[in-house]
Amino acid sequence: MARKGVAFRMFSMALLLGIIASIPRSVDSIGVCYGMSGSDLPPASTVIGMYKSNGIKAVRLYCPDKAALEALGGTGIRVLVGAPNDVLSNLTDKKAAESWVHDNIQAYPSVSFGYVAVGNEVAGKAADNIVPAMKNVHSALDKAGLGHIKVTTSVSQAIVVFNEPSGANFSKEAKKFMGPVLKFLKRTGAPLMANIYPYLTYAYNTAGMNVSYALFTSPETVVKDGKYNYQNLFDASVDAFYEAMRKLDVSGVPVVVSETGWPSAEGKDATPENAKIYNQNLINHIRSGTPRHPSPIKTYLFSMFNENQKAKGVEQNWGLFYPNMKPVYKISLLGTAAPTPTSAPAPAPDSLEEC
Repeated sequence: MARKGVAFRMFSMALLLGIIASIPRSVDSIGVCYGMSGSDLPPASTVIGMYKSNGIKAVRLYCPDKAALEALGGTGIRVLVGAPNDVLSNLTDKKAAESWVHDNIQAYPSVSFGYVAVGNEVAGKAADNIVPAMKNVHSALDKAGLGHIKVTTSVSQAIVVFNEPSGANFSKEAKKFMGPVLKFLKRTGAPLMANIYPYLTYAYNTAGMNVSYALFTSPETVVKDGKYNYQNLFDASVDAFYEAMRKLDVSGVPVVVSETGWPSAEGKDATPENAKIYNQNLINHIRSGTPRHPSPIKTYLFSMFNENQKAKGVEQNWGLFYPNMKPVYKISLLGTAAPTPTSAPAPAPDSLEEC
């Protein structure tokens, strides 16, 4: 058994090194989401070994998973951890928030926590709980001497309505909670987390958009917005958030992209080639920022693995790796030339929310 274990670990390490080539040692703007909706995923200790071997400096956990947090201890990998939607109402109680922080943050002193995302794409009446819960978690962290950990929430791109960034507004429903959310973030110096998927926008409007605008491959300006020129939908989406915030009289709150990616199967133009094009071009691009905000954009790729417990179809095919740890396609954090886009038929996807 011991020899078999050593052989497996050696084989695993060979696979770990296969997806990302020529890795710089200080790529701080890129993280990868670690979704766990799969029955056949590797153990958390192996997965975190993959992060280390591939030089991935940041991870998003949708829940404070014990095995993952134990594996992250001492690695220096920056952790964005979620307080999931099903505990949101509990966190509106101060004592419950202190208990949550004690059990899920203080209990892991060697983990490099950077952010706590209180809720993911919360909508409807539950959104009323976001700010009270964030305030309680923030106070609990301060009380524990962990005030350096920023408390935020992650929102869907669907809450911003726009044709061009200058015309962006939060939806009527979102305005009810985004004003207080943004004031809290401004006061505490925390960013807004936004899940931004050019693929989803394109998949629902393939007749009205060239795929090149979504894939960063358009050779020229697609949207001219005053003095700003947009060649890709990612930039337009990020700047739309900033403009929507400005219309609520909030400035100085940075946008962190808490999810983005492209599926490799079962969706319109969802191929390994296009997934590679999108993610590689994204990595190449985010260091230069957007037309309105030309500074690096902290971004989390979705997701580490294809997850078989997601809804059948496109939702199961967003991973950089298969569950057997083989890469779906290879990308480089340093940047490489991307191939020509290809097409494949399939239906539009549903929400990607985890936990």
